[in-house]
Amino acid sequence: MRTRLNDLGQPIGPALPDWKPVPRPPRTAMEGRRCRVEPIDPGRHGDDLFAAFAADRDGGTFTYLGAGPFADRAAFDAWMAKTCLGEDPLFHAIVDQASGRALGVASYMRIDPAVGVIEVGHINFSLAMQRSALATEAMYLMMRRVFEELGYRRYEWKCDSLNAPSRRAAERFGFTYEGLFRQATVYRGRSRDTAWFSMLDHEWPSLRSAYEVWLAETNFDAAGHQRVALAEFIRRVRG
Repeated sequence: MRTRLNDLGQPIGPALPDWKPVPRPPRTAMEGRRCRVEPIDPGRHGDDLFAAFAADRDGGTFTYLGAGPFADRAAFDAWMAKTCLGEDPLFHAIVDQASGRALGVASYMRIDPAVGVIEVGHINFSLAMQRSALATEAMYLMMRRVFEELGYRRYEWKCDSLNAPSRRAAERFGFTYEGLFRQATVYRGRSRDTAWFSMLDHEWPSLRSAYEVWLAETNFDAAGHQRVALAEFIRRVRG
């Protein structure tokens, strides 16, 4: 594709003559076979989430989050009331379809409908859902809403550059590493370099096909173990 030039001969970006602002994410549930991702409700999800997070006895899952671990239910309820009930970030509970229990949270955040950019963040998968098909399906459902239902152009994932599990997860889920923002913020009394990842609208159709093949029942054996890794399916569609 040839680079566009303006009247002064300067390079400029691709034209978007039909672009219009997109909607904000609605407060409605996203249904999958393994999980349901629904706007968080302290009355409905609080007991499950507190129990799920409390199972992490050493608090390791909270190292790179802005809050937690929580000393007691009162502290957890105070965090939910302060952090989880606004429009941005828009928090969701991830509910296991089999048990009906909420096992984790994730949010849409830094929502910018005018330019079609949105981020997924505040992700906290309890020990019960880490490295599970349920967790992957939750991410798939949130991506599908962003690109297909709402029409966003860019979906972002950011994390502490030292958070190796989050960086691996971003790459496994099909996000592309874009670079490091040095001393980007301060949290928990320490400096953070932030690693940036993104997924774009034109990349989604092939990524969706990879997810759907991976999530199919035929990709799992009787014990629930994957036959082919998601990363392999993504490599194939990109290759």
